[in-house]
Amino acid sequence: MSEALELTQDLIARASVTPADEGCQAVLSARLRRIGFAVEPLPFGAVSNFWARRGDRGPLLCFAGHTDVVPPGPLSEWHSDPFVPAIRDGVLYGRGAADMKSGLAAMVTAMEEFIAAHPAHSGSIAFLITSDEEGPSVDGTRRVAEVLRSRGEHIDWCVMGEPSSELSVGDTIKVGRRGSLSGRLTVHGVQGHIAYPQLADNPVHALAPALAELIGRTWDQGTEHFQATSFQVSNLNAGTGAPNVIPGELKARFNLRYSPVQTLAGLKSTVEEVLRRHRVRHTLEWFVSGEPFYTPPGVLSRTVADAVAEVTGGQPRLSTGGGTSDGRFIAPLGAQVVELGAVSASIHKVNECVPVADIDALHRMYRNVLRRLLAPG
Repeated sequence: MSEALELTQDLIARASVTPADEGCQAVLSARLRRIGFAVEPLPFGAVSNFWARRGDRGPLLCFAGHTDVVPPGPLSEWHSDPFVPAIRDGVLYGRGAADMKSGLAAMVTAMEEFIAAHPAHSGSIAFLITSDEEGPSVDGTRRVAEVLRSRGEHIDWCVMGEPSSELSVGDTIKVGRRGSLSGRLTVHGVQGHIAYPQLADNPVHALAPALAELIGRTWDQGTEHFQATSFQVSNLNAGTGAPNVIPGELKARFNLRYSPVQTLAGLKSTVEEVLRRHRVRHTLEWFVSGEPFYTPPGVLSRTVADAVAEVTGGQPRLSTGGGTSDGRFIAPLGAQVVELGAVSASIHKVNECVPVADIDALHRMYRNVLRRLLAPG
């Protein structure tokens, strides 16, 4: 059994449902301290974080990730206990197997191998680990990034272990993510008897034309590297439950995943203008999960792609697809950010899994990144 597989199993066995860490970070910290890292716990509220660094000169290469996982869901649908790692037919099952405990294990064991071979490596290496990626993402990487910014610490390159691969490990790496803007909309009407609509004001009818326009709108064409902006309704609720009552209020939640051709101010202005034009009486609250970020072709993306190709024999596809990631908090520190991790097909599902061979492949990919960027000489 490889060191990376053994560590992955240890981490899966710890039921670290967000924001709990359940000792995962203590395990990782102990291993990093043994190879010369100064580890600084940075807890905020119920969230566990740590920043670990080896070296005091540039450039700084940071590995980032999270120990928290989503809830397992219906236990009756799992083929085995989600927090008892199980290997069947060469595949490791357990909550967090792909997202992203295998990535964490591969990073740390690759680091151990690299330090053993290159104790006097160039530059510096760091780890930024949180237990708040799957939750609100308020007291995790966001807060650690604020601490680093206040100290004037600069990250040159960041490799995140998020499950970026699509069909096979290393076939895709993420070089950016779209922004995420959500709205909580309340449409105000007047409740009344359904037989006397002239005495009421139906908020469903009021919103429908505006909602149709927002859904059908072509927001932009995207860019070479980003999908077009999309508007999606995630929740819509109105009514008292009685079939003969016009509701007095409608509540809706919606989200805009947007490319860098848009601005937050522009998106908000467009939505509000459509609502006003359709005379929708409303209250609207906005929530920004993260702004878009993008790492253009450069040292890090080329290095990571070549490190992957050294293992797989093929160049990975560069993508900005998928949801948000904590890269949105690290990129503003001036870092180039790339995400490389396990295949994402089973993440957040029951029977989450990762092929055992993929864990060792990730280990070799991360080791190659370290060697290519920081091996002396």
